[in-house]
Amino acid sequence: MKKCCKLFLALLSVCGLALCLTGCYSDKPVIYLSPEEETEVTVTLDFSGTLTCTYPQYENGWTVTAAPDGTLTDAEGQTYRYLYWEGVGGVTPDFSQSFCVAGADTAAFLEDALEQLGLTRAEANEFIIYWLPQMEDNAYNLISFQGENYTEQAALTITPEPDTVLRVYMAWGALEEPVDIPAQTLTATEREGFTVVEWGGMKAW
Repeated sequence: MKKCCKLFLALLSVCGLALCLTGCYSDKPVIYLSPEEETEVTVTLDFSGTLTCTYPQYENGWTVTAAPDGTLTDAEGQTYRYLYWEGVGGVTPDFSQSFCVAGADTAAFLEDALEQLGLTRAEANEFIIYWLPQMEDNAYNLISFQGENYTEQAALTITPEPDTVLRVYMAWGALEEPVDIPAQTLTATEREGFTVVEWGGMKAW
């Protein structure tokens, strides 16, 4: 991991290029399904890496009955808050536009950033609870919310097709010193109709 961090800092100081550290990270997203009425929904994931954990079990896809409040029920009657998957080796994060945030300021930063990206308070709360314990004690965190380089390597096919898809995916790594880097512009997708929300992230080093 120390080698990964040193390589990243070298790349960043020279030209600010995308981070290319295959094998130094894992992906950990969750997927919420919120139709307007109770609906059977099938979700398939085309991930370019290797899945290491899924819950409920992913078997050529997930098929659940989704309620308007987001409750998911499988064929055996078991209920879930969301679909979870974890994988390695699929996504190369891009830090060319990022945020350098002091560890002590990470909670406040994430609250603001996730609101700008369109997550509800409940969704943002679950996101922050998952990632904050790994981030707040670092001197600094370099944070970048990924776009097409994530969604193209972890493509979702959802049937029936949702009206709104919101995918928020954070790549981050700890730094001992701050860096000066162009900041991202964060925008939100307006929600309407059958809405699918995914949040996830990777620790890049």
